[in-house]
Amino acid sequence: MKCNASKSSEGNGQKSLNCDDECARLERNRKLALALNIDPEAHKDDHVPYSAETLRMFRENVKWGQEQEREFRVFAADEAEKRLRFKAMPSHQRAFLHSLAEDFGFDSESMDPEPHRHVAIFKTPRFVMAPMKTLAECVRIRLTANAAAMSLVEEQRRLRSNNEAYNGFILMRPRFGLTIEELRSELALHFQSTPGLAFDISFLPSEEIVLKAKSATVTANLQPSSIEAAVKEIKPGLAKTISTKNLAAACQLCSSDTSLNILRREVDSSEHTDGWSRVAAKAATPRSAPRQVGVGEKSSYTVLGSRLKDAKRKKEEAENAKKEEQCLVDDWEEEVRKEEAEMGLEGGVLEGEGECGMRA
Repeated sequence: MKCNASKSSEGNGQKSLNCDDECARLERNRKLALALNIDPEAHKDDHVPYSAETLRMFRENVKWGQEQEREFRVFAADEAEKRLRFKAMPSHQRAFLHSLAEDFGFDSESMDPEPHRHVAIFKTPRFVMAPMKTLAECVRIRLTANAAAMSLVEEQRRLRSNNEAYNGFILMRPRFGLTIEELRSELALHFQSTPGLAFDISFLPSEEIVLKAKSATVTANLQPSSIEAAVKEIKPGLAKTISTKNLAAACQLCSSDTSLNILRREVDSSEHTDGWSRVAAKAATPRSAPRQVGVGEKSSYTVLGSRLKDAKRKKEEAENAKKEEQCLVDDWEEEVRKEEAEMGLEGGVLEGEGECGMRA
């Protein structure tokens, strides 16, 4: 922007924009991050508002997907527009529009037969606003997360394949608020069962706890194999105590150096396998084909549904019959005669009581 300064005017150099609500929010976040010594670039939100299927189809044709996303955002920003119709397109492109409409909170519908079949989207009460992040940004976030996960898996494999002797334990996902003094007190009996060893307890930046074994005296020089045999011996009882008293989610043997860098981990048990193993196990599970219902045979769902329907129908018929008995009379003349007879009987009784009173 040009300053437009002159001899008679200061121009735009001294002017400032008024701070709105969004500006005030950003300024509050900046001051808070500065006070807490937080790097905003390292704490960006990695939430992805799109489904995995939407991102997969977007990556197949990025340029075309960005054009459709732009149409969606223009439609979302216009409050007067309630319906948007796209041109006819193949089925795989229509599938992308349906998936993206679901992520935006729109309703979508395919109209007309082939080859003129197209997609129309509609705004509904569940639509609030368009996602803040674009599809391209979310694809980058997913790729970064996948790369980090793969590097973590490779690091765990490297640690498990190392031949370093075990010299301690590592506690994963410890209880919130657990202190070193509390942990040492709870595990004192197990530590005392190895008189030649002493254990240093340290918290790692990953929120895990390391129990590192060392010689109890300075003069003693224990071999790594002796330390490994000792920690393996007390591991079953130690793990049982940790699980019983809910000190941590899992306890594994580990090997660490003087800087507490983990050089080797024990192989996880089936109870604490990582997400990749669980996915692989699910994929390996054999799938059983659904049983075909024969002609004339009713499934359990059909039988249950028909029984409920019959019971409901019988209950409604009974209620209707009861109401008809209360409100309707088949022969009204007969009903009138009955009422007159009852009134006559009551009148005779009253006359008899009057005569008895006069005689008395």
